Amino acid sequence: MSSATIPLDSPPEKSFREVWLISIGHALTHWYPATFYLLLPLIGKELGLSYSQIGLVMTCQYIAGAVSNVPGGMLVDTVGKKGLLMALSLFWVGFPYLLMGFTHSYLMLLVCVSMVGIGNNLWHPTAIPTLARSYPDRKGLVLSMHGMGGNAGDALAPLAIGALLATFSWREIVVLNAIPGAVMSIMLLAFLGTLQFSRKAKKPVAADAEPEGQGLAAYAEGFRSLVRNRTLILLSVGSAFRSMTQTTLLTFLPVFLAYEMGYSPVWVGGCMFVLQAAGFIAAPIAGHMSDTMGRRRIIMTSMVMSAVVLVFMAFAGRTNAFALFIAVLGFFLYAIRPVLQAWLLEATPKNMGGTSIGMLFGVQALGSSIGPIVGGAMADHYGLMSTFYFLAFTIVIANMFIFLIPAEAGKSASGN
Repeated sequence: MSSATIPLDSPPEKSFREVWLISIGHALTHWYPATFYLLLPLIGKELGLSYSQIGLVMTCQYIAGAVSNVPGGMLVDTVGKKGLLMALSLFWVGFPYLLMGFTHSYLMLLVCVSMVGIGNNLWHPTAIPTLARSYPDRKGLVLSMHGMGGNAGDALAPLAIGALLATFSWREIVVLNAIPGAVMSIMLLAFLGTLQFSRKAKKPVAADAEPEGQGLAAYAEGFRSLVRNRTLILLSVGSAFRSMTQTTLLTFLPVFLAYEMGYSPVWVGGCMFVLQAAGFIAAPIAGHMSDTMGRRRIIMTSMVMSAVVLVFMAFAGRTNAFALFIAVLGFFLYAIRPVLQAWLLEATPKNMGGTSIGMLFGVQALGSSIGPIVGGAMADHYGLMSTFYFLAFTIVIANMFIFLIPAEAGKSASGN
């Protein structure tokens, strides 16, 4: 009897610690890109960049992410070592931003953001399957907590950096910004390493626990099943268009607020904070509702509302109403990230979770790489406001791919 009670009690306590630690690390992986979005208008002015060149900066970052995501997922599923990989990912995100503080070359800037794309996209194939396995019946809620960490980093970074820009230059900020990432990398390596050691020590009580890695033959068989998985393909492509919307918005919303509406860095940071804070509030609501009502219904509703709000923003133009719509957009646009991830993990084998998430984020990164360069070209030719009509179109396309997924595939599959 005593051996039967230990497996029931131990995993939730262990998993709860992992959830909070990994979510804090996730916040920092988002802190750095969110900082960069706020600094990008300043960098663009200093280097004399056009809208297309500004868009190309983000395109390079996401092309690198698209290329590195699937290999990153393969590394997670075959090698394991979750703590080491998450610590390496966080360090690799922060260090290139440090290098940016010392460059005056546009080409070197592109190299640095490409390095960020590689490091940032190693995080998700490692962290998301780890959390999903800890709470198999509450994937939506647990992954929304992980998503809230990302939203917190996205929200707090522009607010803090906007205030710091009143005192420091953007170059000084990217140098100072490297410190928290380095500290958190050490904490992740130390603490998750301890957890992994504890798992090995308690291996008899966790008989159903999955191994850290798997053989190449087993992995090859699992990979073949993934490339034939219709739900995985449709979710990934739909998510790519959603990410195209999000990344283009994050690239040009600060530029619009600074260039067209004349907002100071503090006010631009405040608007970006509102966008992400709304997403922070929406994530656990959407995650919990998707666990009870189904993934498909929540995703499609959120995407439709995102498209509607983007059209309203374009019509609002350079008025105060534009700023008010930012919070509404953030609520719907960011609510569905953890729901998409939970749905994907339910539709794919558990031992291929890292590769599944790597494929999702790889295709997302491809979409994200296209959006900013297209949005920049449209802004150069038709004006910056035309970009927001483009975003409304891309989120509608995203919803069409979700609609093509069979309705039964959107139900929670806790048995997976």
